[in-house]
Amino acid sequence: MPKTHAKTQVKTQAKKPNATAQRLAESSLAQPSLAKPLARYAAWRRAGDYIFLSGVIAVEPSRALIVRGYGDIPAEARQLLGQTGEFSTDIKEGPMLAQSWFVLNAIQQTVQAAGGQMSDVFKLVQYFKNLDHFPLYSRVRKLFFDGEPPVSTVVEVSAMLPTADILIEVEATAYLPLKLPLKLPLNLPLKPPIKK
Repeated sequence: MPKTHAKTQVKTQAKKPNATAQRLAESSLAQPSLAKPLARYAAWRRAGDYIFLSGVIAVEPSRALIVRGYGDIPAEARQLLGQTGEFSTDIKEGPMLAQSWFVLNAIQQTVQAAGGQMSDVFKLVQYFKNLDHFPLYSRVRKLFFDGEPPVSTVVEVSAMLPTADILIEVEATAYLPLKLPLKLPLNLPLKPPIKK
């Protein structure tokens, strides 16, 4: 909605955040915080109007925690993902659903720290140890991208660092312009061209 100030008009576009993702970000679920590197590399970097995230895995380096299932994520996230309480179901689906949530939540927190939101993420590259896990991951991804989904590449790999417990790694790219809104003066005086 345009805002008018004296002789200047500023156009702003309000983005409507994903309600579920916004609720998760504002709750205690935001604690798995920003994507953090496990070694000497940048977890994310801005290049002009773009934010590039290194591959994010379900590891919390500060706590030496590898997410292995529902027990490693907050209760609200477990409920949101559909933990059944049935061992035979949760042991099969839990590791992939929990890792998917952890990774996408870390991406969301990192993009928000850079001043954006998940709707600014336009590209994901997803690496799976087993492509049969994609439908489970897709269910979780829909929680973070309820509007137009980002472009996507899915790849199966033989292994990931640091251990065989890692089932998924996701790289993200976001478009987050540095430029301020364009200010246009109102009532520009019309000057005739100067004749020489």
